[in-house]
Amino acid sequence: MATINLQNKPVQKGVATEPVSFDSKGVTLKGTLYKPDTPEGRIPGVIVTGAWTTVKEQMPGTYARELAARGFAALAFDFTGWGESAGTPRYVEDPVTKTADINAAAAYMAGREDIKELYGLGICASSGYMAEVVADNEQLGKLALVAPWLHDAPMAEGIYGGAEAVAGMIAASEADDAAETVLLGASATDANSVMYQAPYYTEEDRGLIAAYDNKFSVASWKPWLTYDAQASADRLTKPVLMVGSPSIALLAGAEAYEARTNAPLEKLWLGEDVTQFDFYDRVDVVKAASDAVADFLNA
Repeated sequence: MATINLQNKPVQKGVATEPVSFDSKGVTLKGTLYKPDTPEGRIPGVIVTGAWTTVKEQMPGTYARELAARGFAALAFDFTGWGESAGTPRYVEDPVTKTADINAAAAYMAGREDIKELYGLGICASSGYMAEVVADNEQLGKLALVAPWLHDAPMAEGIYGGAEAVAGMIAASEADDAAETVLLGASATDANSVMYQAPYYTEEDRGLIAAYDNKFSVASWKPWLTYDAQASADRLTKPVLMVGSPSIALLAGAEAYEARTNAPLEKLWLGEDVTQFDFYDRVDVVKAASDAVADFLNA
């Protein structure tokens, strides 16, 4: 299986990068804008966001780079409290904060003179955040989701060990010192890590890169476990593309969202051998997903 290592990968031919920063509720966020190196006039823009706990150099940068090679100006950025961005507390997976950050990114991108129409691409956990923004923000015209993770509270109980276990995690996140209690995000050897032995995150030639914080604040549990990523389906009216497979991590969430929304929806479903983590960096899978997203946005 071929993978893309962004840590050592040079910018591909035809793609230029621009470091950018913008404000989100008084916090300075850092991003990288990927663009064709010879753009002609104003070009379409895409905001690209990734899986939970991740930073812009991981799968958001992978897809932003691929979309730039296909003619888009694609922004990958670090959320409040993550990566190179400012903000405290650090390492909190808070859907409300992250959704606000995407809205701030949309305002920044819409204000650039080199960008015309604007779209959103959410990968894995940020699919819910991006879906909310596209549903409610007039600045974004279409929604693309890759390997979407779209849970609500009942789904979270099933995923995280039942009602009692979830209640205990939420209680821990409400403790006075929760924001300062930081766990290891992923590890191949530490069973106390949040993602014990998870592929991609624990592999140095994949997601375990120097830029990755690899941390998780216990304060994340309540906002994450009580989040309803399904709710935006009721408000979404803009065109949607879902790219996934029968083997993605939360197939039930994607199916429930599809059944609930009345938005025009297209799907590209790859084979059962394509896992959630393959969508992050497997060359053939990323190419197929990026081709589909570009075609959908250009249609």
